[in-house]
Amino acid sequence: MVVEARALPTQESGTRRLLGMSWAHFLNDGSANYLPGILPAILIALKEPVSMAGAIMAALMIGQALQPFFGWIADRIGGKSLIVIGLFGSSIGGALLGVAQHNLALLIALLLVIGVGNSMFHPQALAAVRSIVQKRQGLSLSFFLIGGELGRGIWPTVTSWIVVHFGLPNLWITAIPALITLPFLAKFAPHLPAKKGQSAKINWSSHVFPMVGLIGYSSTRSLVIYGLVTFIPLLWHMHGGSLVSGASIITTLLAIGVIGNLSGGHVADRLGRRPIMVISSVLVMIFAPFFLFTTGAWIWLVAAILGIMLFSSAPVTVLIGQDIFPENRSLGSGIALGLANGIGSLLVFFVGFFVTDKTIESIFWILAVVSFLSIIFSLIIPKSFMSHSEGSPH
Repeated sequence: MVVEARALPTQESGTRRLLGMSWAHFLNDGSANYLPGILPAILIALKEPVSMAGAIMAALMIGQALQPFFGWIADRIGGKSLIVIGLFGSSIGGALLGVAQHNLALLIALLLVIGVGNSMFHPQALAAVRSIVQKRQGLSLSFFLIGGELGRGIWPTVTSWIVVHFGLPNLWITAIPALITLPFLAKFAPHLPAKKGQSAKINWSSHVFPMVGLIGYSSTRSLVIYGLVTFIPLLWHMHGGSLVSGASIITTLLAIGVIGNLSGGHVADRLGRRPIMVISSVLVMIFAPFFLFTTGAWIWLVAAILGIMLFSSAPVTVLIGQDIFPENRSLGSGIALGLANGIGSLLVFFVGFFVTDKTIESIFWILAVVSFLSIIFSLIIPKSFMSHSEGSPH
């Protein structure tokens, strides 16, 4: 009876912490990813062509390539400071984007600040969430990721509404929830132990092959995600659609992707990880070009399906990254998300230079081919990392 009395508060405390971390993830990823919703307005204010869209998005996302570095730092210093500082940087950078509406250099600088803040937040936050629970880690990680996906999904529409009704300079409003949350985050975020100098060294030679497969899969998936959220609103705007309705397509894709996050982690806990990775890539390959042939409400349905498929493999790739690098799970998380996102953003940067008003539709066929390549990468990850998510192959 004494054991049961002690277990309940611990479980409740873990649930509250998980809820708090998911809320912080919502705010961080909302601030760091709302740009696609207002990108048409940004291009108009800057008087830049559509070919600059990829470069601007790349400036936002390239900072995420620093996630492995901050993962390494996070494991060395422990604590929770990177979670708090990262959320602050993402929120302040996002709030100030409106003041750079006529200055491309300042806009790029603020986007880099957002990217660095985002990179600081994620590795330590992901490791902290995994420390909260010991069982059903795939489902718990999915719940944390849900906060981020809701943020990425809802904020493009919210910020586009702010821009339409109040103008770009009033984007500072978006920082208010984060500024209120930061003091509480400093208290409820899990405190991670610091790894000492004598901690296990990373055996890079044994990790190279699975790491290549994981980076290849996650990078191609990131290219598809960033390609869709960048060019769907631009295509919609070119066809005469409004800024808010174009952003709502992105909101549908990213917010409904929550279902994919939750179901993907749950299925991986039961059936293993590879089926989720392969099936999601196949369906994305099929549905990506549908945007070119659908009209009316069907566009939002296609966006919802793509969102579920794209994000169903997200918790799986994070767990694989952490299992590939058991010596430094924050580093593994950073590689699975940050480095892959950085590579994906660079690819969007290069693809964007070939996009014009006349060739923008070809992007959706390219993304279908890229999704096929992700299937190949998923098949080369060793079987030992594809076990059920209840435990680690290590």
